[in-house]
Amino acid sequence: MKQFKKDWQITRNWQLLFPAMGIIGIVYTASKIIGLLFTDDNVLLRASLVLFLSYLLVRLCLFIFKKLENKWKVTYRWEMIRIFIVFAITGSSSAFVGRPLIKLLGINQENFGIWLYWVLFVVISLVFYQFFLVLFGWLFGQFEFFWDFEKKMLRRFGLGFLFKE
Repeated sequence: MKQFKKDWQITRNWQLLFPAMGIIGIVYTASKIIGLLFTDDNVLLRASLVLFLSYLLVRLCLFIFKKLENKWKVTYRWEMIRIFIVFAITGSSSAFVGRPLIKLLGINQENFGIWLYWVLFVVISLVFYQFFLVLFGWLFGQFEFFWDFEKKMLRRFGLGFLFKE
């Protein structure tokens, strides 16, 4: 545990919450993927596949951390886990809120066609994504990072005029 804390620059025990949340999120994601791909009732097989996929997802995350470590300006390495958690929650939340809203507006595949439906769904979800990114970033103590990220994203969308700097 001492080595883990040292590797992730964890100085306080409460900071262990973020790696724990990350692992729980990865195992949950792996179990959902395995549940979609395999309908076998063999519990041992499914558990083994979940553990294997979780291992692969952790390796992927660590690879991505290495690539982003110098690009993202964070004080401690464990903050990268917190940032990834915010991205995960934000993406899920924007789709979760966007789907009922699109139904409420009467937009469906039958009356708009599959392509226009998905374009509208992505646009509506993207609007919520922008708001949730800053909100969850603030809730997780990373407001400055996500506010800068948000401004950069909006500039890429051609909306940079919204921010005078």
